[in-house]
Amino acid sequence: MANQNVKPATGKLGVMVVGLGAVSSTFMTGVLMARKGLAKPVGSMTQYDKIRVGKGADKQYKKYGDIVSIASLNDIVFGAWDVYPANAYESAINCEVLKEKDINPVKDELEKIVPFKAAFDKNYAKRLDGNNVKDCKDRMDMAEQIRADIRKFKADNNCDRIVVLWAASTEVYVPVDEKIHATVASLEAAMKANDTEHVAPSMCYAYAALKEGAPFIMGAPNTTVDIPAMWELAEQTKLPIAGKDFKTGQTLVKSGFAPIIGTRCLGLSGWFSTNILGNRDGLVLDEPANFRTKEVSKLSTLESILVPEEQPDLYTDYYHKVRINYYPPRNDNKEGWDNIDIFGWMGYPMQIKINFLCRDSILAAPLCLDLVLLSDLAARAGKYGIQRFLSFFLKSPMHDYTKGEVPVNHLFQQYTMLKNAIREMGGYEADEEID
Repeated sequence: MANQNVKPATGKLGVMVVGLGAVSSTFMTGVLMARKGLAKPVGSMTQYDKIRVGKGADKQYKKYGDIVSIASLNDIVFGAWDVYPANAYESAINCEVLKEKDINPVKDELEKIVPFKAAFDKNYAKRLDGNNVKDCKDRMDMAEQIRADIRKFKADNNCDRIVVLWAASTEVYVPVDEKIHATVASLEAAMKANDTEHVAPSMCYAYAALKEGAPFIMGAPNTTVDIPAMWELAEQTKLPIAGKDFKTGQTLVKSGFAPIIGTRCLGLSGWFSTNILGNRDGLVLDEPANFRTKEVSKLSTLESILVPEEQPDLYTDYYHKVRINYYPPRNDNKEGWDNIDIFGWMGYPMQIKINFLCRDSILAAPLCLDLVLLSDLAARAGKYGIQRFLSFFLKSPMHDYTKGEVPVNHLFQQYTMLKNAIREMGGYEADEEID
């Protein structure tokens, strides 16, 4: 029952990742190991999840790849950009997320993934000091050099399609400025004028990807694709964009647990979230301007699930705080603590404590795979602009705030949106409603 409107996933899919650190090297190693049958892609919806299609007597539960044409792991070719010149094998060893025995069987393939020089501006990530960096005369030149890299990679690896994924550090917070970020024309003018304050390097990557016919995914909380200029460019180029910030640990817990409180009509007095983490991510987030970007993304989740206007008795004045602390001994194994103060019958207080000892890259790697495969699918299905159906994977789902749209942050509503989109692209009825 394949939908004739979706082009099949033929040929090679180039996956170009910005940043070749812990997340990317774990993602790449896992995919290469999985396709050799030496590891399992646990946590990946595209590889494991089954969706109901049809109703009643026609009801079937099928994997995504049996409903729609999804690129095979065997067809993926990896490329990257990074401020450090280390190849993917060296990076995987240095990051110490995976054991050497889980990296060595694909050493030859990983060593061939050598990063292009990064389009980088130290003002956006002061704690990073790599020297594998492009020399750019202005932001437009930066974008043009990235475009050249994409074209070269596509030709050298004989790729049919490219997807660009940002898995690099969180940049300094860039507030949306109407004068610069409202239209493609004003953004391009700022790039040509080398307005480094309003145009982040990540915006140059997104611009370059879209101009080269590649969907773009923002895996950090950067403002990159959250601006009307990028939405306009995605419409012009007829390409999907998705963002922002991989929903891996604490926010995943929040978007799944807050609905328990809301559904059970319990009250909330406060939710305090704190994290300790090491690795490059923790180092960069130790800088207040970079943390600000992250804080905005992590805070937005709760407010659209437990809404004061809908239940004034239960959610009027709750206190919500998010903290991130750089703690080198933990490296990639971050720890998230949530203290939740709730109240029940007659206003009596209770507490919930959640302690999630997560491995950041182990949770992020399958999200990278799903976002890449589903963005490629969306492009082949002719879906362009903001991809709301990918909200399930992201901390701050994209939405048109200029029209007052409220993003869906409720995990199970996001899952319904995801399932409906897959059904639709597979030629089935999108038959689940979001209440």
